Amino acid sequence: MAQIFGPSSNIYSKLSIVLAALLAGGGVTLVMAFERSPYKTNENVIYTQPIKFSHDHHTAAMGIDCRYCHYTVERSRSANIPPTELCMNCHSQIWADSPMLEPVRASYRNNEPIEWNRVHDLPDYVYFDHSIHVAKGVACFSCHGDVNEMPLIKRGASLQMSWCLDCHRDPTPNLRPPSEVTNFRWEPPEDAGDEYYAHLAAEANLADRQRLFSCSTCHR
Repeated sequence: MAQIFGPSSNIYSKLSIVLAALLAGGGVTLVMAFERSPYKTNENVIYTQPIKFSHDHHTAAMGIDCRYCHYTVERSRSANIPPTELCMNCHSQIWADSPMLEPVRASYRNNEPIEWNRVHDLPDYVYFDHSIHVAKGVACFSCHGDVNEMPLIKRGASLQMSWCLDCHRDPTPNLRPPSEVTNFRWEPPEDAGDEYYAHLAAEANLADRQRLFSCSTCHR
């Protein structure tokens, strides 16, 4: 009976196994790269909003502290979206007749909240508490990026689990005095070294590594 496969079939079979392995590995690599790309995370993507609110103007130019608008950030899980009444504290006097701010005035007149499009949106199965991060000295900049330089708001980080774990693995470099968490112009002392950040970590009384890495810390 004649052989179906000749001697060269051994080479082809080995090459096909190697090719299959390369394709599988390449496929996994592509999927992982896509999962971490801005196409998936929406990092640096500007979201269309009902009003062109400029953080750059309000924080950098006007010097308004983040906590004036996001006033629950120090005591609540949520940083809160400011109600229209708070906007009107200023805009009943400043730019009171601006056509661009008519949606704000209409919201105030009709007692209907403005429907903002959420930019920093975590999945429902993730627990995140703004207040504990602020209390420990994690700056707004660490998660939200250069908000003070954003004419239109965009996501400043991927917000993926691996990104969070990078900080939880070693939060010390992201710490600053709690009084400076909203100060985008803050710079550490010129002579700041490991001892300075170790002091900040000690003052913050950070949770131990096991708790920072516990699944139940972020998934409850």
